[in-house]
Amino acid sequence: MQTADTLIINAAQLVTCAGGGQPKRGADMREAGIIDGGAVAITGGQIIAVGTTDDIRAAYQADQIIDANGCAVVPGLVDPHTHAVFAGSRLDEFERRIAGATYMEILAAGGGILSTMRATRAATPDALTGSATRRLLRMLACGTTTVEIKTGYGLDTASEVKMLNVIAEIAERLPLNIVPTFMGAHAIPPEQPDMKAYAAHIMDDMLPAIHEAYRQTALAARGVRLAADVFCEEGVFDAATSRHLLRAARDKWRMPIKAHVDEFVNLGGAAMAVELGALSVDHLDVTPQDELAFLAKSETVGVMLPAVNFNLGNDHYGDARFLIDSGGIMALSTDYNPGSAPTLSQPMVMALACRYQRLLPAEALNACTINAAVALGMADRVGSLEAGKQADIVILDADDYRAMIYEFGDSIVKQVIIKGVSAWPTTSS
Repeated sequence: MQTADTLIINAAQLVTCAGGGQPKRGADMREAGIIDGGAVAITGGQIIAVGTTDDIRAAYQADQIIDANGCAVVPGLVDPHTHAVFAGSRLDEFERRIAGATYMEILAAGGGILSTMRATRAATPDALTGSATRRLLRMLACGTTTVEIKTGYGLDTASEVKMLNVIAEIAERLPLNIVPTFMGAHAIPPEQPDMKAYAAHIMDDMLPAIHEAYRQTALAARGVRLAADVFCEEGVFDAATSRHLLRAARDKWRMPIKAHVDEFVNLGGAAMAVELGALSVDHLDVTPQDELAFLAKSETVGVMLPAVNFNLGNDHYGDARFLIDSGGIMALSTDYNPGSAPTLSQPMVMALACRYQRLLPAEALNACTINAAVALGMADRVGSLEAGKQADIVILDADDYRAMIYEFGDSIVKQVIIKGVSAWPTTSS
């Protein structure tokens, strides 16, 4: 008999989301990889075996046994698109939108991202670290174990570096797997209103400073890569400028690239980013089907963010059903931010995607686990319950994983384990 550090046994459903090293596409999205009466063996923070409880108990002994007691067990959720580091609030804009103002009208009047920019520039690193830590602990309680966090509320070199350092500090404080993204191209700051001049500033000044700051972080030492993102949208960065920025980040600084595209107006950004080999293109709310079909033939992940549409009161959602049925790699994310998507819950996002984008529960879960991991370039480490992966595991207070998607407005997460160690609930919870 072999020895393991920990066994998790007696799961009513062990939902593996296993894809054999590949993202889920097409009909495979409907396969959640359920092992009835399942169990997991863990050593050194990694999964060494999955199977039925009888088989795992027959093959392994361990000092620590976690009895799931007939609950469903799923992979730790992966959130591949967030803006979790910021200062200030946008509660006044919530009321303005209810009264009829649009998101882009508020941005053009100096609100939106620019409002958060002013508050974030003024905030100390300690204040940003404290507020973001509290948010991420709430995210952890919802079952998220891996999260991407973008800069992009600084919009000047010093503030963008400050945000990156805060992200790196949080990564050392919390058990979550945190992935940084540089997004100096999130908006155009008022002190430098010319788009092309600001883009040149990003390439000539920000990127070298960000690269040097990142090189000195523990994230870099651990091999966690820093990606680059751009908001390709009418009134922000056009497709040609976005291409220029992303190509510079990819070619000169060897950064993985991604892009916000087609949130409000289609500028051809999805095709542009796919042609550059982007990890993901995110939003896709108004992407036409011919461009979604082009995306579906690529290795780029289409990340849908339905909490934005819900929060902004839109009745139109990105065509996730078409992307999946066309064989594309589709993922889901909260897009957590203070203005357009104030939710920390991937289960809530799955609930929205099933109701408004016609995803089946298995498709939604795969989109928040293995495919979301692909969108971060981390599918070799997280996103499924398979031998060789990190032991990032969520035990639900239900015997069927679909309950976490069917129910909404509350969390049915019972326990969260990261790298084989219980991370939530904590003694302070």
